[in-house]
Amino acid sequence: MSTYLTQVWAIVWKDLLLEIRSRERIAAMGAFAVLAGVLFNFSIDTTTTRPEDVAAGLIWMTLVFGGLLGVGRTFHLEAQDDAFQGVLMSPAPKDAVFLAKTTANFALLYAVSLLVLGVFSLFFGLNLGQNLGWLVFVLGLGSLGFVALGTLFAAVSTGTSMGETLLPVLVFPLLVPMVIYGVGTTTRLIDGRPFSEVEGNVRMLGAFALAALAAGAVLFRYVVEE
Repeated sequence: MSTYLTQVWAIVWKDLLLEIRSRERIAAMGAFAVLAGVLFNFSIDTTTTRPEDVAAGLIWMTLVFGGLLGVGRTFHLEAQDDAFQGVLMSPAPKDAVFLAKTTANFALLYAVSLLVLGVFSLFFGLNLGQNLGWLVFVLGLGSLGFVALGTLFAAVSTGTSMGETLLPVLVFPLLVPMVIYGVGTTTRLIDGRPFSEVEGNVRMLGAFALAALAAGAVLFRYVVEE
């Protein structure tokens, strides 16, 4: 087990170090989050629409589209010089490679999701004090489920001629449960409702994230070997 975790951590550290040096994906996702918040702020008439009624949907929509900018390029640098084949030929099991890639993507997307929450809270004047901790937790579950699916299908799309343009077509239909439960939970938490009202939704989000992780770990081997 210690060897397995060491292999996972080595790949995670390599990916995060590359991102820290290039800042390519985190800059693109962060810029998209801020610009989306600015545009939505000026496009919604708060005199006729309560910001609390639309904020949750906009937060999750920004998270999904912004996440695609980063997750879609998971294997981009390695695919350019066939370095990914070297990773696959290493002693690390395929599921360890998948979990490492997913963990690195989760770290990036979770940071962006917190930025999204902060941007919309600032522009829409949301009062999140009462349920801030639960909102952060819910966004973490959603981010985990998203990157698990996104990482798996990024490996699929990278090996095709369509590249990143194929990723939304593959991922969007599978994200419907996450968006439904995520938006419903976030709306109630922003309104200051007690956690007991959304406990079932949070469990469904957790189940979605675990199922996505398990499916990705099992299927990743067959995806990259094709």
